[in-house]
Amino acid sequence: MTCRLPALGGIGEHFSCKLPVLGWVHADTVMTTWLVMILALALFAWIGASYRSPYVTKRQTILEAVFNYISDLATSTLGPEGEPFVPFFIALFIFIFLLNQFGMLPFKAFNLPFGGSPTADINTVVPLGLIVFFGIQIVALHKSGLRYLGHVFKPYAGLAPINILEELARPVTLCARLFFNIFVGELLFVIVASIVEAHVKIGWFDISLSVTFVPFLIQFFNFFVGTVQAFVFTLLAIVYLSLATAEQH
Repeated sequence: MTCRLPALGGIGEHFSCKLPVLGWVHADTVMTTWLVMILALALFAWIGASYRSPYVTKRQTILEAVFNYISDLATSTLGPEGEPFVPFFIALFIFIFLLNQFGMLPFKAFNLPFGGSPTADINTVVPLGLIVFFGIQIVALHKSGLRYLGHVFKPYAGLAPINILEELARPVTLCARLFFNIFVGELLFVIVASIVEAHVKIGWFDISLSVTFVPFLIQFFNFFVGTVQAFVFTLLAIVYLSLATAEQH
């Protein structure tokens, strides 16, 4: 197996390895994603252990508030039939949230072969979008059979090309919105950090010194954006499923 390290401070570059069948893959994204999944399981195990106590803890309250909110959102949008999909939407939100926020940890600053937000890699967001897209198509076809495909000819058969294009654009918009918001956040942090390290001065004014606090503000901003984007991705997945199932009636 052949591997190559990215250039130090390179933007959009990845630690890559060449596998026998798959070819070149972004090994840092794969390792980081697996690390996030392990941490997520550890987090849920830690929270689950708190239920052994008869007392309600803060971690239970916070997590249950998130779960109940997503559950109410799914059932109010999809109706009673949306209840079986609640665990999927909860898992989708938590997983994307953790992927987005993992970039706040400074692993890449130490030039380690992992770190950063996996959702800043197009190879992560595309599978997430495709999972949602094909999952919705499978659910709709399971409920109404091939009659579901007739929705592309409504209200007029002449609108079929536009309806098909709209259907195919949904996973694209899901992927693009998530990817660019997270990638730009990391890009902005790298740019400001490079200015701080470059010791830039204009006359007596030290630009690098004046922006030393900006990376901390950017990290808070990235946390907010990562949370919002995880919610928006989940919300749009719920809405797209509701549109697909509503068209059966």
